[in-house]
Amino acid sequence: MKLLSPHDWPRIVRPGCRVFIGGGASVPFALVESFLAASDGFKDVELVHIYGLGESPWIDPKYSEVIRTNSFFLTRTLREAVERGQADYTPCPLSEVASLFRQGPLTLDVALIQVSPPDAEGFCSLGVSVDVVRSALECARVVVAQINSKMPRTGGDSKISIRKIAYALEHTAELPEAKKPVLDERHARIGGYAAQLIDDGATIQLGLGNTPTAVARALRKHRHLGIHSGLFNDALMELVKCGAADGSQKSFRVGKIIASLVVGSRKLYRFVDGNSDIELHPSEWVYDPARIARNHRMVSINGAREIDLTGQVVRDSSGHRFYGGIGALQDFVRGAGRSKGGRSIIALTSTCDEDGHSRIVAELEAGSGVCTGRGDVHYVVTEFGVASLHGRSIRERVARLVEVAHPQHREKLLAGARERGWLPKFFTMPPSAPTFSPDGVESTWVNFGRRRFLLRPLYASDMRTIQEFFYSHDEETIRLRYGYQRHRMTGESAYKLAAVDQRRDLAFGLFGEAREQEELRAIGRYYLDADGKGAEVAFVVHENSRQLGMAGFLLGKLALIAKERGVSHFWASVLPENHAMKKLFLAVGGSQESVEDGEEGFRIPLAGILRSRPQFLRRKGITGTV
Repeated sequence: MKLLSPHDWPRIVRPGCRVFIGGGASVPFALVESFLAASDGFKDVELVHIYGLGESPWIDPKYSEVIRTNSFFLTRTLREAVERGQADYTPCPLSEVASLFRQGPLTLDVALIQVSPPDAEGFCSLGVSVDVVRSALECARVVVAQINSKMPRTGGDSKISIRKIAYALEHTAELPEAKKPVLDERHARIGGYAAQLIDDGATIQLGLGNTPTAVARALRKHRHLGIHSGLFNDALMELVKCGAADGSQKSFRVGKIIASLVVGSRKLYRFVDGNSDIELHPSEWVYDPARIARNHRMVSINGAREIDLTGQVVRDSSGHRFYGGIGALQDFVRGAGRSKGGRSIIALTSTCDEDGHSRIVAELEAGSGVCTGRGDVHYVVTEFGVASLHGRSIRERVARLVEVAHPQHREKLLAGARERGWLPKFFTMPPSAPTFSPDGVESTWVNFGRRRFLLRPLYASDMRTIQEFFYSHDEETIRLRYGYQRHRMTGESAYKLAAVDQRRDLAFGLFGEAREQEELRAIGRYYLDADGKGAEVAFVVHENSRQLGMAGFLLGKLALIAKERGVSHFWASVLPENHAMKKLFLAVGGSQESVEDGEEGFRIPLAGILRSRPQFLRRKGITGTV
């Protein structure tokens, strides 16, 4: 290794050569400054790099005659350079960047990197950025390093022999810190919904952006999470420090945090320094979908710029303008999809902050590039709920995505869907429901003893789910619920049961998970009387979920909301042989008041339901946010 002199640059940077610059928090700014100071002697040099914190001084127009930038990720400054013709953008999943360096077309001549000082055995550490740096230094003709005593020493595949470095510049500087995300109540609701899709013991990946960070913050009460993520940031560090993520149930690299780069605060950089639990590996290793899939229950959490009603995800563009990059999106979505029990989540606010336009659209703007196809995404989460897309028909996914769009844009989206023939003519979107929860998240997991079910309102898109629920009943359940032997539940009939105006009436479902899909197990609903003081209640519980207290639980949940709306009592008509329902109504203070057309009429004051509710929950062992 030779200490770098300004006179060395003409020998290092030859005319027409391609130079790599390390990224993330490892941009070697002192080295770049020396490099640019010698640029008068350069001829047609191409710079290649990925996302980097801080400024990009090589983009200054004064270097445009001798230096051209080619980036895999665009910051605002780089985007402007692309638009004025001074720079290029190369879309590429991070798992494939190394092959471009090794096999072409982006073979490298020089690599400018930043490392820690060498240890006693003569090995430096690549520190917080192994990502594509490892392949760059292995492929480059000349490696030039900025040696920084502030660079953390990290585990995994981060060592580089001092003998590999041809020239070095010693310069000590604090690593740049990432800006703290600015989160609002929308992000908190997105985090709340997404957290319900992630089980204890899952392994997670986190992408760049506010919404993935919000999801991580919502996971602090989870347990035994694992981490296999291209990016390790402050949000993931906090999950480790609070005990939510210990990696003890990982199926691949048990107990180890796997990442490719570290970007965040100085506190984060201190946390990873010498931490043997954290391993940084090259991008082609970490982002390999087959390796990602070795993690059982792998969950990828990424943002997006836009998504259309069929599920196509746009990440790196808006029309013909490019933003950001493909990054880890494709790799982790596909890896999570192949994982046993895995799932991919796209989390985004329903509207753009800049102009209020809907991020969910009927048709992508001309020029927008699809980063993830409609067949890959499992869930889309906005502040208005969760749209489950995996294995769903176009009709089903369109309906679900309209429901999680911003209410101001739903009618326009419905019109676009009908115009394209994606929805039946009878399908309309009921008015937006009021918020049933103080935090705005309308769904929650409820434990019935050792079994867990998701409580949420019924939505218009549940029509197929209600059909499946109906056809799973035995004849006795159908007769007791409907009062006669009903033989068919058409799609339109199911839609009418699902599409409830929740501002007036109310309908809740309890859903279990079977074969990684929601499975409706019980419905509780009320229909408000004309005077607003009373409401008819009705319940149906699947035969396989009885004796758990579902009807009683739903009765109490309906009563809580009905009381807030000024309702004083419920009433119901019950067949004489429906002993379970009669027993429930009597147990909460209801009374039989009539017999008409072979049905017994009950009146149930809300006061009695609410008074007996705590004892009922304890007796049945029902826990959770109830």
